[in-house]
Amino acid sequence: MSDLKLVIFDVDGTLVDSQTDIVASMRAAFEAIGVAAPSRADMLSIVGLSLPLAVSQLVPGLAASDRDRMVDAYKTSYRGLRIAKGTPQSSPLYPHVRAVLDELHAIPQVLLGIATGKSRRGLDKLLDGHRLRPLFVTHQCADDHPSKPHPAMLLAALGEAGIEADNAVMLGDTSFDMDMAQAAGIRGIGVSWGYHPTGRLAAASSIIDDIRALPALLRDHWRLTA
Repeated sequence: MSDLKLVIFDVDGTLVDSQTDIVASMRAAFEAIGVAAPSRADMLSIVGLSLPLAVSQLVPGLAASDRDRMVDAYKTSYRGLRIAKGTPQSSPLYPHVRAVLDELHAIPQVLLGIATGKSRRGLDKLLDGHRLRPLFVTHQCADDHPSKPHPAMLLAALGEAGIEADNAVMLGDTSFDMDMAQAAGIRGIGVSWGYHPTGRLAAASSIIDDIRALPALLRDHWRLTA
């Protein structure tokens, strides 16, 4: 039996703080259909869902044509902001993220993965912009799966990595991440620095306030020796 472990990360609100561009782009999406944008908190509350589902939740009863216009406007705005500012400024890594990813990557038994509501294009740009691609063995995104909290992303990540659910954890900042992990039979670790208040992370087995706590938590959980 393999002793390999898999740590799967959400992206927005967990590894990178993209809220400024998310909010600006969502406002552009609402402007495209002539509807007043909701509060910043409401817009951040849907981060993690696939974009069509996110806008539909923000505007109940939204017509398909208006939904598509909002999605297109959001993508155009987000892409423009990323090009104008560059990925490191558009979606900066949270403090200590790179160091912790490097530390985990250096542990022989540990593999790293991604499960995000981003599009494939958006994820590729982010990974390449931060030079993170070599660290992750599996990249799951909204283009290829039902939206979180459906467990399809995590099940695909397990399959690609050849890891059983008991040997995997999911790190994320939203209830969608924790509910997805629970649905896949994976331990969910919530983070307090993201876009959902910790009170919404009821399905998490634990919550950390600093990503630097993650390696020790995993070593204790899995009895890792390195």
